[in-house]
Amino acid sequence: MNKTIGQVGALLVSGSVLLFAVCMLVPFNFGSYFVCMLLALGFVLMTAAFAQECPEERKAAALASVMFAAIYAVLILLVYFAQTTSVRLEELSEQARQILDYSRSGLYFNYDLLGYGMMALATFFIGLTLRPAGRADRWLKGLLLGHGVFFLSCFLLPMLGIFSADGDGYWMGVIVLEVWCVYFLPVGILSFLHFRRSKD
Repeated sequence: MNKTIGQVGALLVSGSVLLFAVCMLVPFNFGSYFVCMLLALGFVLMTAAFAQECPEERKAAALASVMFAAIYAVLILLVYFAQTTSVRLEELSEQARQILDYSRSGLYFNYDLLGYGMMALATFFIGLTLRPAGRADRWLKGLLLGHGVFFLSCFLLPMLGIFSADGDGYWMGVIVLEVWCVYFLPVGILSFLHFRRSKD
């Protein structure tokens, strides 16, 4: 069961990242918002599977990774559920839209960045628990630990007020997100291979 949950989570992560990259290029906002919710669910499953297989002396790191993954999932589900429901379907005042609409770089945009900062911490702590069994696992461990660096930018940049709602930086944002997809897609694929090789 643990192995299956890990594989399902890793497949959800891989598929969601790939679809997100496509939706960003099209562009198809509803699709990108929807797959981000699937990504959050898959990431929690994947993180839980990594946590259950780690040795006892690394359990604190495993628990930290699960907790950060849960915080990430809550924030992301709140942000993107709002985008696919209230923001899309309801008549909002300009002030409410400034707060809720992700594209306005307001409060929910900042919550989104905070969520991905929590994801970065979760991957870092997963990396600390992983005991590589071969070259693929060594790459996976390196990618997980390296992804932890994103926490700093996701946490600090919104506080510096560098994001604006004027739309001038849209394609720059798309490029940054596409680069992230190229980085994170191998995490999902290598995680799937890791769980496929592991004993249940």
